[in-house]
Amino acid sequence: MRDKLLKEIGMSLFTICAFSFVSLSFLVDIDFKNRDLSDLIDSKHEVLANEISTLNPAPPVIMVKRLSETFGNYSQNIVNHSGISYDYSKKFALQLGNDPANFNEEFIASFFKSEFLQTKVLENTNWMIGRDWDSYEDFAQNFDEKVQYINQSVIAEFGISDTTYLLPQVMQAGAPDWLKTGIVALMIFGFAVLGGFLYALPLAFKHDGIHNDHVFHNKSQTRHYPAIIVFICLVVFYIVLYQLPAYLTNQVVLLTPVAEKLAGGASDRWFLYGFLYTIAMMTMGFKMMLKYKGNKYQQVRTASVLFFQIAFAFTLPQILTSFQLPAYDLKSAWPLEYTFFFDWRVGQYLNEGTFGIFLFGWGVLLFAVGVPLFTYFFGKRWYCSWVCGCGGLAETVGDPYRHLSDKSLGAWKIERYLVHGVLAFAVLMTVWVSYTTFTGISELLGISSYDVRSVYGFSIGFVFAGAVGTGFYPVMGNRVWCRFGCPLAAYLGLVQRFKSRFRITTNGGQCISCGNCSTYCEMGIDVRWYAQRGQNIVRSSCVGCGVCSAVCPRGVLKLENKGEDGRISENPILIGQEGVSLNI
Repeated sequence: MRDKLLKEIGMSLFTICAFSFVSLSFLVDIDFKNRDLSDLIDSKHEVLANEISTLNPAPPVIMVKRLSETFGNYSQNIVNHSGISYDYSKKFALQLGNDPANFNEEFIASFFKSEFLQTKVLENTNWMIGRDWDSYEDFAQNFDEKVQYINQSVIAEFGISDTTYLLPQVMQAGAPDWLKTGIVALMIFGFAVLGGFLYALPLAFKHDGIHNDHVFHNKSQTRHYPAIIVFICLVVFYIVLYQLPAYLTNQVVLLTPVAEKLAGGASDRWFLYGFLYTIAMMTMGFKMMLKYKGNKYQQVRTASVLFFQIAFAFTLPQILTSFQLPAYDLKSAWPLEYTFFFDWRVGQYLNEGTFGIFLFGWGVLLFAVGVPLFTYFFGKRWYCSWVCGCGGLAETVGDPYRHLSDKSLGAWKIERYLVHGVLAFAVLMTVWVSYTTFTGISELLGISSYDVRSVYGFSIGFVFAGAVGTGFYPVMGNRVWCRFGCPLAAYLGLVQRFKSRFRITTNGGQCISCGNCSTYCEMGIDVRWYAQRGQNIVRSSCVGCGVCSAVCPRGVLKLENKGEDGRISENPILIGQEGVSLNI
């Protein structure tokens, strides 16, 4: 009765807070009236600022569209006044006499009035002068294709060319002041965390040990409708965060006081994401500490990932930003930190002198020396289970879904090809961007490095690592990204498989085939298959979390760091109906 009551209160608190958090996008108005936008919009765009100030108050889901239309209308007015308007075609054809041969520099100077426009037209269409055309229609079609580029240059000169970053900033300026005090944030996040603690508290009253507790009968953990709802919510959140951040304006400004204290500036979507990421890990980390209260290894490991997330992944980059230094998570290594060799980032390091060079050197040293060295002595668990924020989120927030990891041979085959394919893609992308960074040339073998990095950022950084990697916890298990997509995990795994002292040893004679180890393996390894044969587990995907050992009722499994001799047991013991034999 007590446990049920605590869980119901905790879930109710969390649900109310989650609903309140989401509702900020639908119920709380953005209001630009009597707002000073001079810090965001240059004085030469006073007309635009005035238009924005006349917009009627509305919540973000409505205001984003209104504001986007206002920006669009302003740009169109700039084009109509200083560029090539949409109705130019008839007059253009009339003055040319429908003859492309009359298109030359003199015509451009007479038809287009401003010197700036004449220059841009000539830059984009000089190849069309004096060329033989099959027909006027062919000439006009080619000119029409260049008009959009010419007008983009006009907008860049006289208007606002890119509103991608400006729109969220203007939206934040119109957010209500009472959201920015920190009181609402304290209530929403504080009660949400309290709800999570209360929900996990019944674990404190259980005796030591890990309990199945009918996990396969729990609809919220077995791909039934509650899990599907969580899955949809997580995926939608990632899509909105990455692609439509202005809709989260009110949620972002909640953290204004925290961002000002840590980073010395306004909050943004990435600060919100890092904050949510961190408190989610802390809340579910509390649950992990209670769940594994009888296992010191698991408790220390959980404390470790929480420390590295709070101190290194979240707090340190904000502090560096407050000192106007490059924000860098010192534990994040290439190729997981795939932007490390981007030209803008290397430029940041070099511009900061000695400290910037130290950060760059640290990053190179970490992936080139640190990763293989530590993996040789401790296996990939030193990073994936003790340091990594992605692994930390999977171990804490994703722990209720760890049993959903597919253990089939087919899943293993897909995993091997996919994760190593992403690693190969990361290496190729890095070659392209490094070439641009150190030569200033954007193309290599006829392929633009900016196109390569854009494809990688969208497909791997957003879709795979974000929407799929975390959003798919409730349907595919908690290590989807780690198993199938993380290039650093692939790099660590290659070292662990072929040159490492780490292994999980098994005592096949004690195995009773209960299957707990396989059920709890988040990496999709059928641990029981190895245990039944007394065969060491040296799979490259194993992150050494040790949960298989913790749930084994017979002490069959043991994590070890020994010499490489005998690491791969070629003659494991086979136990079957015909007795015990060696697989020779």
